[in-house]
Amino acid sequence: MRRIHAMAFGGALEADGARFALWAPSAKEVALVLDGQEHPVPEAGEGWRRLVVPGVKAGARYGFRIDGALVVPDPASRFQPEDVSGLSELVDPAAYDWQDSDWSGRPWEEAVIYELHVGTATPEGTYAGLEKRLDDLVDLGVTALELLPLADFKGRRNWGYDGVLPYAPDAAYGRPEDLKHLIDAAHAKGLMVFIDCVYNHFGPAGNYLHAYAKSFFTERHQTPWGAGINFDGKEAGRVVRDFFLQNALYWLEEYHFDGIRFDAVHAILDDSEKHFLAELGETVRQRFPDRHVHLILENEANQARWLERDEAEKPRLHSAQWADDLHHCWHVLLTGEEAGYYESFADKPVEHLARCLAEGFAYQGEPFKTLDNHPRGEPSAHLPPSAFVTFLQNHDQVGNRALGERLSHLADSGKLALARAGLLLAPQIPMLWMGEEWSASAPFLFFVDFTPDEELNKAVREGRRREFKSFAAFADDTSVIPDPTEEKTFTDSKIDWDEAETGPHRAVWADTRNLIQIRHQTVVPLTKSGFRGAEAHVPAPGVVDCTWHFGAGTLRFVANVGDGEYAADRAGGQVIWSSGLSREALQLPPWTGVFLVSAPE
Repeated sequence: MRRIHAMAFGGALEADGARFALWAPSAKEVALVLDGQEHPVPEAGEGWRRLVVPGVKAGARYGFRIDGALVVPDPASRFQPEDVSGLSELVDPAAYDWQDSDWSGRPWEEAVIYELHVGTATPEGTYAGLEKRLDDLVDLGVTALELLPLADFKGRRNWGYDGVLPYAPDAAYGRPEDLKHLIDAAHAKGLMVFIDCVYNHFGPAGNYLHAYAKSFFTERHQTPWGAGINFDGKEAGRVVRDFFLQNALYWLEEYHFDGIRFDAVHAILDDSEKHFLAELGETVRQRFPDRHVHLILENEANQARWLERDEAEKPRLHSAQWADDLHHCWHVLLTGEEAGYYESFADKPVEHLARCLAEGFAYQGEPFKTLDNHPRGEPSAHLPPSAFVTFLQNHDQVGNRALGERLSHLADSGKLALARAGLLLAPQIPMLWMGEEWSASAPFLFFVDFTPDEELNKAVREGRRREFKSFAAFADDTSVIPDPTEEKTFTDSKIDWDEAETGPHRAVWADTRNLIQIRHQTVVPLTKSGFRGAEAHVPAPGVVDCTWHFGAGTLRFVANVGDGEYAADRAGGQVIWSSGLSREALQLPPWTGVFLVSAPE
């Protein structure tokens, strides 16, 4: 089976050659640089330049010379074999023969997500290396991989959030056909594959849009990365919106990804009558009516509006949002940390946890201390638990720490075991961070490679150390913070899969696997039967008691994260998991808990 996403942007093979298209409204002249020769590219109206060149084959290298000077890659390049400033390679999408013609995805309620960074998830740091580990993930019970951004970035190592060519999977991990083979192989094993996409900014090196499409950006909107992307400009807005809409469709169609996680959508600033996020959700839903396609948001604003369901309880636009609030509650309880955004959860972490479990957001319009008491969030209690992706760790929460410590480095293992059960057996969609399933010892550090731009490397290095200068632990000495530009920082972040077979790591892996099995056997059938509401309360200091109601029955979680014992009532429920307690007494010592199910009332 062959898959091609047709679009107006970029280079595309045709029957007798290739068509090249560039939107360059601020360029006076554009020439196609193709295998050592140059061809003037005529204007085609509204800022477009188009040219068809006969006899061109896949593998040809090309770029665009702007105003007789700078040669830039195709902004919609499908592959950059020589990094972000090199020529683009003309790719034939039809050259890959897909074997997954019967695959239409899996229902969202079945998702157990495994977030990973391709470069550090295996010793090889490639798509092929990751493919070797798919059986391990199937054995664990994972049903979906979520790959950190792949868009081509400067250098050989990066988290992926510095991408500048959104259509080109980075050459550091392999060729496009290697990525397709990974996805094909994952589908053969029943695994969904998601990709993380960044539509709120471009990285600091290798973005040439300013040279020929200045109106792609606007000073009307300011973001943490500078001028905002012009999603709502009168002249440029439609092209800019289409550039990203087509990118989402491209990954879902040409690469057959099962879903996309959209990074920091609160930084997509758009004053249009229809916000880009609405158009994005509508476009994807209309394009793939017969596939299970899942759209996930990261949104600090906690806007429930993007997560609404239809009469059949299916997402109208986006499937779910990362549940940062729930993470913050667990983190405060497990570590005692109260700095930064954790301060807004440290006043009453148990009450916040109860609300998150039952309703999704801890803050639903209340003043948020970390935002100078500005209101944060929207009412979310009407949304099903599946509208929230929950986690105890992710790339941000680990990697943005100065030393990249995992939660297993910071919290008591017994307390962490209760939180792990709370993650994997609650009805929200759980996500693990690579290596979390065995409490991997490797940190996940911040790393970049802007060589040979040593000034940019220096700026990142010094900026990283300034960022943590205000922390007491680093006030006198920031030299212990790993240099993000050194290759060792990258290699130190690679996880060791053999570690999972040793000592206490093996026990954590077995516990994680057992919890996921219970989830698939007992919890997923409930979540698939339709959500009927939830309630939670704090019956004693340090105790959370939450019940979720579904068409096929109820699920209840009682957790004692306090200092005293608590006697939980059975209330007719059947215990499906407990912290090694007597299943009759349900006497909960500190940091223990129980999950119960019961038939519909």
